[in-house]
Amino acid sequence: MTVLQAILGLFVLTGIAWALSEQRRRLDWRLIVVGLSVQVAIAVVMLKFPPAQQAMRGLNEGVGAISSATEAGTSFVLGFLGGDPDPVANPYPFEVSNAGATFIVAFRVLPLILFFTVLSALLWHFRILPLVIRGFAYLLRRGLGVGGAVGVSTAANIFIGMVEAPVLIRPHLAILSRSELFVVMTCGMATIAGSVMILYSIILAEIIPNAIGHILTASLISAPAAIMIAKIMIPGNSKTEGDPRNGDPRTGDPRNGDSRTGDPRNGDVGAAIKYDSVMDAITLSTGDGVRLMVSVGAMLIVLVSLVALANSALSLLPAFLGEPITLQRILGYLFAPLVWLLGIPWSECLIAGSLMGSKTILNELIAYMQLADLPAGALSARSRLIMSYAMCGFANLASLGIMIGGIGGICPERRSEIVALAPRTIVSGTLATCMTGALVGILVWE
Repeated sequence: MTVLQAILGLFVLTGIAWALSEQRRRLDWRLIVVGLSVQVAIAVVMLKFPPAQQAMRGLNEGVGAISSATEAGTSFVLGFLGGDPDPVANPYPFEVSNAGATFIVAFRVLPLILFFTVLSALLWHFRILPLVIRGFAYLLRRGLGVGGAVGVSTAANIFIGMVEAPVLIRPHLAILSRSELFVVMTCGMATIAGSVMILYSIILAEIIPNAIGHILTASLISAPAAIMIAKIMIPGNSKTEGDPRNGDPRTGDPRNGDSRTGDPRNGDVGAAIKYDSVMDAITLSTGDGVRLMVSVGAMLIVLVSLVALANSALSLLPAFLGEPITLQRILGYLFAPLVWLLGIPWSECLIAGSLMGSKTILNELIAYMQLADLPAGALSARSRLIMSYAMCGFANLASLGIMIGGIGGICPERRSEIVALAPRTIVSGTLATCMTGALVGILVWE
């Protein structure tokens, strides 16, 4: 039954996008068929193909290595606050009765953001990350027919942030069509940045095997889903949108001499982000990582505090069905029908809906921490996996300001249009990640 729910969910989610379309009479059936086919193909390969599963296990071992390396650095600087000391050679300076109490998020988790930001910069400097982005951009262009600039930005969103990815196509943001601009913005909301992939995988490691592989797979599937949903909601015209097959100069197609966009076919992906040396990459990215780490930590403090304040206010209301009213319960009731469409059993929809609500109203980090802290048996293993995919995106209210400020700063001449489109990207980004969750609901069963 739950598989049938997820199949129904794919149609309903697509229908919601169509109902919200600016031009419902221009429904592109080829886009839907191709978009769904690409998503299914990626999901089947990553979830059912043995070599891909082996690669996912390898990625998980890599995360362990990164986590251990980070702990070595934090322990050196912060002592026992940054990692578990050797109980014989270097024990705690006090008796520990509760080992879990020594795990401090600020000193043990947030430094992962700093280290992976630097590691990503090194991968960029050595041209490894641009090569991967070029490959994915080529596949997206060939499969979904998007222009070169949009393909680069979409592929980059799988690995870097919603603001950093558009920087790669900065010269073309001003002349993208409205539909293309919406695709770029939606892809930013439907994926997550590489700098937090490791963080989320560490949080989920205890409840989801090979967590990093699943987090990466979620972004891979959500990228074509975001293109499909965005083009349904705001249709465009491929003949005037820089389709690389028609030589539109706005694509940066190397065949017409335009090399400004960082089109993957002319090797210019890294033009907008360049380091002079290894030490330059380490130095600059360390500063970026510190700012991101502090920002994430501050956001956690603020959001958790706001939730606690909201629950304190709601506690003044009479109990509902014998339990106190909380923000989590309200969100659970609101989002329960949505998560049911992903293949979640109805008995678990209130809890799953609460997680989806927290992800949308607050952010995905809070939602993932809540998922990891659920008591045993609250959600089945299959439901936990579905929710980890469905919540893997930046589509939340907190991201609106980041998107408007970031992309609006890159392209100030279109700031008013970006401001107008931004709220819709929460819907389009959420629909895209939910489609990814529904695909997992179809392909994974207990």
